[in-house]
Amino acid sequence: MKLELQRLRQCADYNLAVCVLASGSKGNAIYISDGSTSILIDAGLSATEIKRRLKSRGLNPKDLDAIVVTHEHSDHIQAVGVLSRQLKLPIYLSRTIEKKVSTRNNVYEIRTFSSGSAFQIHNLTVHPFAVCHDAADPVGFTIGQNGRRIGVATDLGTATPLVTENLKHCQLLILEANHDMDMLVNGPYPWYLKRRIQSRSGHLSNEQSKQLLTELQHQGLDHVILAHLSQTNNTPQKVLAEFSNALTRCKPRLTVASQHRCSEVIYLK
Repeated sequence: MKLELQRLRQCADYNLAVCVLASGSKGNAIYISDGSTSILIDAGLSATEIKRRLKSRGLNPKDLDAIVVTHEHSDHIQAVGVLSRQLKLPIYLSRTIEKKVSTRNNVYEIRTFSSGSAFQIHNLTVHPFAVCHDAADPVGFTIGQNGRRIGVATDLGTATPLVTENLKHCQLLILEANHDMDMLVNGPYPWYLKRRIQSRSGHLSNEQSKQLLTELQHQGLDHVILAHLSQTNNTPQKVLAEFSNALTRCKPRLTVASQHRCSEVIYLK
């Protein structure tokens, strides 16, 4: 029996399972499964490290069905080619960045999607939506199965109405909270980099992310994972303090994703 299914059996009547393998400027990867179909959102660590982190949570890399790519920056696609070839995995990505990724990584199989058009990976419904970031065609995703939905929105400089609309009614959200504004402004980064991070195509601050989450709160929101924290311009303590009193209509569990270790496996029933 699959290691993954053995692990997921511990949580009866689940619909989706999520594990953030890594989140930050040095590498990003998110595991999502319904126990039958399993995917990675991005593969920005080495292939060896991604497999190690999966196994550390009792998840078998050989059970993966696909890798879905948000955009072409190296901290999101580092292991796409190696994992695709080793595990015979199709790579789903925007048509706009197909040549960039396939040329750079020599992947096993390319399958393209268009932002705004949902597609199926076996049991999972994946809906890509456009975000503002300094990449060719960056997207966020909602992933759904059996009436439950996960929303993923990292690497975006502003939360547009399109982003807000797509992330409504999710049971679990993975949202960027990249920087504390005071830490960024007064920190060691050169001015051009500070301007890039603060721009509409940069990264969400804690305050911007909190405002977005305030709009998205609803009684069915069970868990919020705050992600892509800057190691120089933010801290988990600041993030949790910023968000602790932000939600008045629901009380989801708040956790902070790490660059250096994977999260627990979170189950949605």
